[in-house]
Amino acid sequence: MRRAAACFLGLVFLLPMADTGQAGDLAAPTGEAILIVAGAIERTNDHGRAVFDRSMLTALGWAKLRTSTSWTQGVVEFEGIPLLAVMEAVGPRGETLIATALNDYKVKIPVSDARMYPVLLALRQNGRDLSIRDKGPIWIVYPRDAFPELQTETVNARWVWQLSRLDVQ
Repeated sequence: MRRAAACFLGLVFLLPMADTGQAGDLAAPTGEAILIVAGAIERTNDHGRAVFDRSMLTALGWAKLRTSTSWTQGVVEFEGIPLLAVMEAVGPRGETLIATALNDYKVKIPVSDARMYPVLLALRQNGRDLSIRDKGPIWIVYPRDAFPELQTETVNARWVWQLSRLDVQ
């Protein structure tokens, strides 16, 4: 219980969740697309898939998470969009996500991770936007310090940096 409370306190929502409406009616992106969600989803905006630019993602809700990682020194502050908010926006009809990075690295992530933990699609690290050189523009971040069960190699493989696509199966 203490870990869950600490994790919740570490995840601060700064913007309200957006109303995504009914199936098929996500707004179209006006800027450069940075994330595509495809596969078994209910709401789309581009030929059966959901394409998000940065402003569309941030409109879903902004959160902060402080945690250590296997790739950085000490505790790091991440800011971004909860994975759960993206899932709620697209309406997943499957139980597995295939997360794909810009370099075509792929890993399976249970959709249940988004429900059980405040997994973050990080856009910022320690107050700076993530660039492609710095694991951006999107890095999947787990609250590993608040949940010791997330400190495994299996979960480490789910920390996809340079995330470009999620396919729901």
